[in-house]
Amino acid sequence: MSAGVQLHLALILFAPWFAVLSVLFWRYPRQPHGPARAAFDTASLLLATAAAAGGMYWGMAEADAGYGPMWKQVLATSVAYGLYLAVMTLALVVRTRWLRRRDEAIAGSAA
Repeated sequence: MSAGVQLHLALILFAPWFAVLSVLFWRYPRQPHGPARAAFDTASLLLATAAAAGGMYWGMAEADAGYGPMWKQVLATSVAYGLYLAVMTLALVVRTRWLRRRDEAIAGSAA
């Protein structure tokens, strides 16, 4: 396996799953979906991807090769996946609270 592929294997293997989670995050809930939410969602997805990549590189650099050649991949994949999910979970919580507050403000001004 080439060094470039080996270095990026964690992201290559998780790219389809990250894509599924990203599409679900982007599409649900369906409304409201204005420019502010699109910007927030884009920033969240970029941050999650950057965190996963950073975690993957950290895992590859810090893994102890004494545990075998696969340990680097295992650690890098675990850290990348954990960081991606952590950022997406935080973004989901923040977005939910933001949309709820926005809906309450709109309902309050209409009354």
